[in-house]
Amino acid sequence: MIFGHISQPNPCRLPAAIEKALDFLRSTDFKQLEPGVVEIDGKTVFAQILDLTTREVQENRPETHRRYLDIQFLAWGEEKIGIAIDTGNNEISESLLEQRDIIFYEYSENESFIEMVPGSYAIFFPQDVHRPACNKYTATPIRKIVVKVAIAAL
Repeated sequence: MIFGHISQPNPCRLPAAIEKALDFLRSTDFKQLEPGVVEIDGKTVFAQILDLTTREVQENRPETHRRYLDIQFLAWGEEKIGIAIDTGNNEISESLLEQRDIIFYEYSENESFIEMVPGSYAIFFPQDVHRPACNKYTATPIRKIVVKVAIAAL
């Protein structure tokens, strides 16, 4: 996992597909876009623009992906995201790998939390379990952008 703020330079040289995704996040005015999908580089790099309301931790299921990494970016609002390494010990709640490239878990072993503020981003790789859109303090409307980057492009 990589955690940062879009106003800061990249922490190191990153694969070109991730650099392209971060450039999109830096250069886009998300107030001008409606929720939906924006292609950045076809099916290799694309963004999902989501308007959500955060929920209690136990109402959100931890998840992982196998074919794409997630760059979760908070445009406005506040949230916390549960994070953990996928130890293989988490009970699968639902596997939608074929349909949506997502596995949901019942719980997340050794979970910690990061707090997101506008401009924060977190890059989650296939070994990173994450539980997004959790209340920081109370239910809060947020706009988040999830950029999907194909693992094959790395």
